[in-house]
Amino acid sequence: MTFKGLKPIMYGGREVWPLVEGGKGVSATNHDSSGAWAAAGGIGTVSAVNADSYDSDGNPVPQVYPQATRVERHEQLIRYAVDGATEQVKRAHEIAGGKGAININVLWEMGGAQQVLEGVLENCPGMITGVTCGAGMPYKLAEIAERHNVHYLPIVSSGRAFRALWKRSYHKVPHLMAAVVYEDPWLAGGHNGLSNAEDPKVPQDPYPRVKELRDMMRKEGVSDDVPVVMAGGVWCLREWENWIDNPELGQIAFQFGTRPLLTEESPIPQVWKEMLRTVEPGDVLLHKFSPTGFYSSAVKTPFLYDLMHRSDRQIPIFKRDQEEGTVPLTDHGKAKYFWVHPGDQRKAQSWMAEGFTEIMKTPDDTVVFVTPESSETIRKDQADCMGCLSHCAFSSWKDHDNFTTGRLADPRSFCIQKTLQDIAHGGDPDDNLAFAGHSAYRFKQDPFYSNNFTPSVKQLVDRILTGD
Repeated sequence: MTFKGLKPIMYGGREVWPLVEGGKGVSATNHDSSGAWAAAGGIGTVSAVNADSYDSDGNPVPQVYPQATRVERHEQLIRYAVDGATEQVKRAHEIAGGKGAININVLWEMGGAQQVLEGVLENCPGMITGVTCGAGMPYKLAEIAERHNVHYLPIVSSGRAFRALWKRSYHKVPHLMAAVVYEDPWLAGGHNGLSNAEDPKVPQDPYPRVKELRDMMRKEGVSDDVPVVMAGGVWCLREWENWIDNPELGQIAFQFGTRPLLTEESPIPQVWKEMLRTVEPGDVLLHKFSPTGFYSSAVKTPFLYDLMHRSDRQIPIFKRDQEEGTVPLTDHGKAKYFWVHPGDQRKAQSWMAEGFTEIMKTPDDTVVFVTPESSETIRKDQADCMGCLSHCAFSSWKDHDNFTTGRLADPRSFCIQKTLQDIAHGGDPDDNLAFAGHSAYRFKQDPFYSNNFTPSVKQLVDRILTGD
């Protein structure tokens, strides 16, 4: 029995449930999960962010980068990304069996985003219904969609962001904009679209923000039949009853990002699935350690705590005579050229006594203190950069022009490609970044998952359709 008021919508020329599987980065959403979601009548989403391709035995091809230069490694990364996403889409399309729809998801700020997107669309004609795209301002998304005759679904976190995209580009290709995804910047997992005007510690009610978005869409002549997809914080539809069939909001669909992680078809390793069952309220942190520069939400693992503590062991530095009352940090090595306040010198001495003896400069005229082992790992990861982002704070990589941001590499961040590949392929979640939405604690509370029950995607979609 379907939850009251919930009806199928027309999407890509066919009726589908207004239920979207959120696309989750590096190999956390693949053909198995997205194909099954589409087969259940919803909109499945293949992640086109460095997806897996397979060898003749069906095993994932390891993504290794033996090339000497970052530019060559970046070119290899694009080849992996196009091959992997192509393979995932073809397999998902086959699993869907003509039901539902298959979208692909890309981050506009990933390295070579446009080349990857064009390559996958060229390789998969007729298989992809729509492209969801966020993490940046993807102005070129509409013209790419038009070239390949697919729908596009921009991901925004405010009416203002939508208006900027519409005015600059999307108004030229209105007929292919299938939906607008509103991603709640305080509740969604992964990277979030918080603006400088918004307080990360003060969440806002999504209803007035989505109403503002719909009002903006109406003002620009966008039909109420073009859904707004509510993403972030969506667990069960009973909690969104007043959004369904609401004339203020127009057509609404719902995106589920966190819940599909714990299904039989979810490609994430079992150890990650088991960790999700233990998450408590408050265990997901909205933080700004990502090398993208965006806020993002992840489970508080030891990996994340290490980043938090690393930034805590931080003091400002000055040049000689720049600031009155400062003293040399140490009397030897390069640190003798760092002048600090006496109180900060005492902090530094206590940190070094605890084993955090390596001093690493940041782009912001500060230094952080880490262990020799951490310093070695940070420097190696920076040297091994394969250009997975258009701009990377951690390595100073940029994917165009002279291939550098011109800023000092930031040791307070991390190699995001390395950790996401590791956690997706069996690495310990404690040692990695574990993206999740802020509702992840509900796995432990929801009776649907009691006795270690793991649903199939079909069972999860059927459960969601009842309102639970």
